[in-house]
Amino acid sequence: MSSPLPALHVLAAHLEACVRRGEQRVWISPEARTALKEIIRMKPGRMVFREAAAPESADTPAQLSPPAQLSAVEPASPGSRVAAADNSRGLQPTVPETRHPEPRSGDRELLTESTPAPLSKKDRLAAVATRAESSPAARALGTLRDKMVFATGNPDSPVVFVGEAPGADEEKQNEPFVGVAGQLLTRVIKAMGLERSDVYITNICKFRPIVDDGRPQGTRNRQPTGEEMNACIEYVKEELAIIQPKVIVALGKTAVEGLLQRDVAITRLRGQWFEYQGIPLMPTFHPSYLKRKEDEGEAIATAEKRKHWEDILQVLERLGIPITDKQRRFFLPREQS
Repeated sequence: MSSPLPALHVLAAHLEACVRRGEQRVWISPEARTALKEIIRMKPGRMVFREAAAPESADTPAQLSPPAQLSAVEPASPGSRVAAADNSRGLQPTVPETRHPEPRSGDRELLTESTPAPLSKKDRLAAVATRAESSPAARALGTLRDKMVFATGNPDSPVVFVGEAPGADEEKQNEPFVGVAGQLLTRVIKAMGLERSDVYITNICKFRPIVDDGRPQGTRNRQPTGEEMNACIEYVKEELAIIQPKVIVALGKTAVEGLLQRDVAITRLRGQWFEYQGIPLMPTFHPSYLKRKEDEGEAIATAEKRKHWEDILQVLERLGIPITDKQRRFFLPREQS
């Protein structure tokens, strides 16, 4: 085995970098732990370590010592001794009496290559989706179907649309808002001057609720209960914390109640700004509500769509997106347009 001193220089520089970043723990793989113990056994440059009395699990993080103690984990000069403090977390070198020169440039390159890059928003959301899929709280209810429908869209979007729960079409395609209501939402997004891929779309409940009346469910859907929404709300919170959008658009009474945790009348609440986790929240009608209004006649449907569009205009203003005269006239009676 070649001299372990360069590797120790790299380790020292890595620990110093951890301290500068404010980190208090590092993870040591079983292979790295074995290699480190082998180096200790060789006692390079008279460096002596004392192993912790209790062996560590491979999955246990090693506790970093304070910055002053991590500033120099290098071979000691003749006559000096570097001891490891037993902090119940593993090996912790203390400050030697004589500092060693900074790591060589080659060692710095090795340190840079070995430092893991931070996870992207996409990766972090994927981890949340994995946990949501096996959600113990949701699974324990017995009122939600097995297939999880998480979210779709751009993790860097400045706006997040939150609906209530997936339906039959969403469950089939494994994507929120792809049915009739979803097609209307897509048209609204395009009217905003955006594409569906520009925004982030999710639901307050990640599973399609079961319709249990003794008949096959087929394509029938229902709104999630408060209990069903609460079983999934922690994942929605994590999504929003990761994305950090400028605006949340809550689509419909159910989504608003799930986020604000209180009963609401959407016809009275829509168009008013609220906050969720410090993010501006705009309650508005669910697209399915607007589709149902079409059965009541064109005048009624147009009037309700205009209210919904006025809410969206407020969202555009909050996002700082320029609004054209044409956009301002959407769904207005002809004499006003």
